[in-house]
Amino acid sequence: MSTEVTTAAAPVERRAELSLRGHLGRALSVVVPVLIWFAPLDIEATTKHGLAITSFMILAWITEALDHSVAGLIGCYLYWALKVVPFDIAFTGFANDTAWFLFGAALFGAMATKSGLARRMAFAVIERVGNTYSRVLLGLIITDFLLTFLIPSGIARVVIMAAIALGLMDAFGASPGSNIGRGMFLIITYAAGIFDKMIIAGAASITARGGIEKFGGVEVLWSRWFFAYLPCDVITILIAWWLTLWLYPPEQSGLSREAGYIGAELRKMGSWTFMEKRTALLMSGAVLLWLTDFVHHVSPSVIGLGVGLLAVVPGIGVLNVEDLKRVNYLPVFFVGSAISMGEVLVRTKGLDVLTKVMFAWMEPLLTNIWSLTFVLYWTGFIYHLFLASEISMLGTSIPLLMNFAKARGLDPLALGMVWTFASAGKIFAYQSSVLLVGYSYGYFQGKDLFRLGLWLTAVESLLLLLLVPLYWPLLGI
Repeated sequence: MSTEVTTAAAPVERRAELSLRGHLGRALSVVVPVLIWFAPLDIEATTKHGLAITSFMILAWITEALDHSVAGLIGCYLYWALKVVPFDIAFTGFANDTAWFLFGAALFGAMATKSGLARRMAFAVIERVGNTYSRVLLGLIITDFLLTFLIPSGIARVVIMAAIALGLMDAFGASPGSNIGRGMFLIITYAAGIFDKMIIAGAASITARGGIEKFGGVEVLWSRWFFAYLPCDVITILIAWWLTLWLYPPEQSGLSREAGYIGAELRKMGSWTFMEKRTALLMSGAVLLWLTDFVHHVSPSVIGLGVGLLAVVPGIGVLNVEDLKRVNYLPVFFVGSAISMGEVLVRTKGLDVLTKVMFAWMEPLLTNIWSLTFVLYWTGFIYHLFLASEISMLGTSIPLLMNFAKARGLDPLALGMVWTFASAGKIFAYQSSVLLVGYSYGYFQGKDLFRLGLWLTAVESLLLLLLVPLYWPLLGI
């Protein structure tokens, strides 16, 4: 009897907890912006008002008081309606290619699922890596890392890995709310954001490299960056694997079917269908173009959206209008509004205020290489909470950081590399378009990302405390 009462009461307690958090979040999302708007701060009115509206968006996203896309659209509207910035600045994120690349990514997932290619790929992967959850999870993380060398786009990697994960979940008989589903989608999403900071492969690390060279006056070699983070790569793969298994132990360790299930299913599928071949051709074309962008210099976003739209063209693609109606468009609005927020902060000089505050308090704590590494990493982590784009964070702060380093006789390269790596530490989905893509599949919640993100961020901080003072000097950094 007591067990039944406890079980029945759990959903009620959960609803009460969500209701309380929602009410508290909505209250903070109103009270804090109003206080900032009317606060007697010694800054320009436009800057103060921009920060007030930005605080509403960030608080609403963090507390999940409103749907992420709705809160973002409201914030963009307030920027414009309250005359903080013109319309084209308030909604500038919707003219940014990242938001529409996300739409293309959604189409990738739709055609991989509809055609059955995702399921076939998943079974092929399981045959090679093993049929236990632990081995499959490690295989996904390693594959994610290796793809970083080939595909210079975290979003593209998440899309490709998600197609495999969807098929794997079917083989495990796992539902979206299961630990298996959460573990798989969490780790392929988060790993994609970490690895492209350890390798100069993604847009964020490429942006940082350019800023360090231009404003720091130092050469940034691809090879030096790679070897500087190589030990961290290996340890991160193992730690991420262990943490995911610990935080989200599987409901069952192996497949939900008999041992010969994989081989039987592959035989049952028979030869590739015409739709599978067409899907594979479209996706392979996209991957090939991503791999050779150093030759043609076409943006990964252009390729992703272009191939995604090609998948809808009658006679060429595999999707139809009904498939388009089932696509979730809200993440596109979320990304567009998040990027708009960063641009508004730049235009209203709110970003300058935040940056000066960050670096001003940091200086007295930089007494040695150990404290410099620790303080710089966590300052970058906190700073990133105010920006929804790694590129915006690095592009706007690297020049100031380089000036800070040169004025105090510090190594611009070391500071720039630590600061760039700090942008990999995230605990909320709005902080990165890569996280938004993984989040949009619906297999994990914000609290799951917070748990895993906080653990991995702390671990990476400890790893840097060993690498920067002890290992980097051996490489001339």
